[in-house]
Amino acid sequence: MDQKQYDNLQQSISPKPSILKNCLKAFLVGGIFCTVGQLITYIYISYFNFTEKTAGNPTVATMIFIAMLLTGFGLYKKIGQFAGAGSAVPVTGFGNAVISAAIEHKTEGFVLGVGGNIFKLAGSVIVFGVVSAFLVALVKLILVTMGVANW
Repeated sequence: MDQKQYDNLQQSISPKPSILKNCLKAFLVGGIFCTVGQLITYIYISYFNFTEKTAGNPTVATMIFIAMLLTGFGLYKKIGQFAGAGSAVPVTGFGNAVISAAIEHKTEGFVLGVGGNIFKLAGSVIVFGVVSAFLVALVKLILVTMGVANW
């Protein structure tokens, strides 16, 4: 059997993914994550006297913490298998990436295992986030200094 015949056989045997079904599941689960985040924001505003502007940071921290708990208990993996990309909503996906790398390497010890590998997956996200924020701030500074923009 040559490569072309093998590829044809593999395509005929492999189940066809239901794109509409997968998109719907991703949309629903991502929407649920975002709704939970919005509810947490309302809780911070209502019960802890935050403003809409200041409630964002504790909401993000809480969502990351919840994602880390779900990952630690093995639930986030099941959510990811069901929802696919819907579970990769940026904040919760970041929390999952950080804690899953730490859990994977905990047998190597806290310093070399957890400490050395905790940001293995999320490190590039942090680096590019910081670099992007710096570049946007630099463009803003230049535009404001030139009088082109008034932010």
